Amino acid sequence: MRAFVTGGTGFVGAHLVRMLQERGDEVTCLVRSPAKAEVLGWQGVRIVRGDLDDPAALRQGCAGADVIYHVAGRISARDLHTFMAANRDGTAALLEAATDHPPQRFVLVSSFAAAGPSAPGQPIDETRPPSPVTDYGRSKLAAEVLVRAMPFPWTIVRPPVVYGEWDREVLKIFKMVRTGFAAVIGDGSQELSLIYGGDLAEALWRAATSPAAARKTYFAAHPAVVTSRELACAIGRAVGERPRIVSVPPALARGLLWTIGSLVQLTGGSTLLSADKANEFLAPAWTARADALARDTGWAARTDLDPGLGRTAEWYRSRGWL
Repeated sequence: MRAFVTGGTGFVGAHLVRMLQERGDEVTCLVRSPAKAEVLGWQGVRIVRGDLDDPAALRQGCAGADVIYHVAGRISARDLHTFMAANRDGTAALLEAATDHPPQRFVLVSSFAAAGPSAPGQPIDETRPPSPVTDYGRSKLAAEVLVRAMPFPWTIVRPPVVYGEWDREVLKIFKMVRTGFAAVIGDGSQELSLIYGGDLAEALWRAATSPAAARKTYFAAHPAVVTSRELACAIGRAVGERPRIVSVPPALARGLLWTIGSLVQLTGGSTLLSADKANEFLAPAWTARADALARDTGWAARTDLDPGLGRTAEWYRSRGWL
């Protein structure tokens, strides 16, 4: 198949592009920085230089594509307006370009944040109405609304925490654990669903190619639920450390996030560590079931946490990241 991928040089996109090429698909990627594509060592990938603000580049990428994978998006921003400009309006621009040559499937990589947190011991599924608690989540939900209005077939996938090679966010936890300490909010009982990047890439491909997945929204997650404390310990095993768990009181965590976010804003930047993001960090659970995706596509998460984290740690070391 002919695939057009936005965000191909990012973490999830890198896994997706590699998997599509292994399957023999013709891949075109929208790329802002050809240097990033060169670092990934792509061979045979057609590059369209531009971004989601470039209508001509989007039309060029969409032309002839059987499947469009919209992976690009902003995960940190100064405010709701900036999030919306990237995640909602960028999606709108891509959808407009796609209408000239409607694809067989448009796959939006959304986020668990669009759905909102769950309750402890009660993983959610797609039937629960969305209730995002951050500006990021609201912007991803806005993108979902636009996609659902399209006349051509689409599928939306909401991943939870994603880890694996090329990821720089969970890498921060790896680096912290390497010091012998791991900070958790409260008693570390926050429940989490996770997914390995390679497993998510396969979920996106199956969502794009399964007839039963058309016009549906799915969670893609490993069935095992872990707490934030258990995740820190598992990363410890991957790097050969037994970290001392340091409990950060929720009120202190919220204050620290507000302070960090405010200071970064004063410099004109953006960060995941912000007062708004505290609503996600302090939620008691982010867990979901992927039963519907498995039923409609035959997909299953193949990578358990310990081997996945071990593989990730080994890759980090090989690249000098850890």
